[in-house]
Amino acid sequence: MARKEFIRLFESNILIFDKLADKLKKDPSQVCGHPRQQISVLVRLYLKGRAKLKDIARSEFATAPNLCATFRKLEKDGLVARAVDEQDRRNTWYSCTVDGEELARKALDTFRLAIEKLFENLSREDEEILTLSMKNINKVLSNMELGNA
Repeated sequence: MARKEFIRLFESNILIFDKLADKLKKDPSQVCGHPRQQISVLVRLYLKGRAKLKDIARSEFATAPNLCATFRKLEKDGLVARAVDEQDRRNTWYSCTVDGEELARKALDTFRLAIEKLFENLSREDEEILTLSMKNINKVLSNMELGNA
């Protein structure tokens, strides 16, 4: 019985988070003239460090060929640098430039402000409950991730 309740709650939470994410997306879809996907890729590189195109494509739920234009634009704008892997020349590593890091920080600040606005009417008590719950969820999911690594 507990497993079925867990699954129903998990499904319900996914739907709720999707609705909240949709509300966040209603804010301007561009940050400093860059479309959402470019900013998403840039922020991912900023937070996780250099990465291969195929790994970013997997994280973005996109195909590598579909992201090529995004990377060309980011590179042309001086936001991303690319380097061929000397160990395996078939691979290319992408990373943020200094300008890319600055734009990623700005995008994260904008996103955090949008989250703050979304929850501005939340009571202090509900905020504390959600914070504790999210800490517990993060701990359990991190442990799962480490176990599957």
